[in-house]
Amino acid sequence: MTAIPRFAATADGAPTPAMLETWDRDGVLVIENAVPAAACDALIERSRAIVEAWDPAEGAAVFSTTAPRHAADRWFRESGDKVRVFLKAGAVDAGGRPSSPRLDAVNKLGHAMHDLDPVFERVSRRPQLAALARGLGLADPLLVQSMVIWKPPAVGGEVTCHQDATFLVTEPESAVGFWLALEDADAGNGCLFAIPGGHRGPLRQLFHEVDGALVTETLDPTPFDVAAAVPLPAPKGTLVVLHGRLPHGSAPNTSNRSRMAYTLHAVDGAARWHPGNWLRRPPGMPFRGFGPGG
Repeated sequence: MTAIPRFAATADGAPTPAMLETWDRDGVLVIENAVPAAACDALIERSRAIVEAWDPAEGAAVFSTTAPRHAADRWFRESGDKVRVFLKAGAVDAGGRPSSPRLDAVNKLGHAMHDLDPVFERVSRRPQLAALARGLGLADPLLVQSMVIWKPPAVGGEVTCHQDATFLVTEPESAVGFWLALEDADAGNGCLFAIPGGHRGPLRQLFHEVDGALVTETLDPTPFDVAAAVPLPAPKGTLVVLHGRLPHGSAPNTSNRSRMAYTLHAVDGAARWHPGNWLRRPPGMPFRGFGPGG
C-alpha cells in the first residue's frame, strides 16, 4: 500500500518543492494544521444554524451518490447560486420532509456558501488557499462550488469512488478540490480514501446536460482499482487537496462520532467553462476568485 506523505502548512500557503513532487506523482496533498480549529468550529456552528433556520416547506431533496435521483430535482439543479439543505436517503417522509431530527437527516449543504455566507467566505478566501491554488497551476483560480458534507454518527452515508472532473467540466480540465476536516476524520468514522497516481488514468464519466436532462456519460468503462485505494486520515484543520482526475471517495460513518467536512472546488478561469455543466450561475453572479472583489 502506497503511503501518502503528510505536510505541515507553509506560512504563506504556497506549496514547497516536495509538495509539488507529491502532487505530480500522487494527485493528492495532505496538509495538516492548514486552517485553525476556531475557524473549523465557526463553520460547524454556522452550518447547524443554516439547517435550523431552513424551512422544509421551501424545498428539499435527497442527495445520494449511490442512487443519484437528485439529478432530476430542481432543488439540486438550481442550487449553484444558493445555499440549500440536502437530506440523506431514508431520512424523509412521503411528503419529502425530514422524518428524523433535522440535524441527523442532513446529507450536505451546497453549493454557494463561499459567495453568499460571510463565515464561509472568510475561510474560503484565505490568502494561503489562494497561494496554494496558484502554486498548483491554476493561473486564474475561480471558486465554483462549496459543500458541507455532514456524515452524522452511525448514519453518515457513503460517497462512492469518483473523479471531480466528472462533475465540473472545463476545457482543458482544471478542477481542483480542497477538502477541509472540520472534525477529526479517520477510518472509523468515514475518512476520505484515494487511489494514489490514479489522476494519470482516463476520465471515466462525464455528468452534463443533454437535451435538457442531466446524464452520466461513460467515457471509459475501465473500473477504478479500488484495491489500490488508501485511507487519508485527517485531524481537524487538515486540508486534503485533490486533483480533478484523482479517484476518491469515503466509506459510511458507522461510528458514534460525527465527521463533518467542508469541500471547496476551484477551476482555472483561463479554461473554458463547459456550457453543459450542471452547475449554473445567472449573469449577475459570475464565479469569483480568491480576492474580496473576485
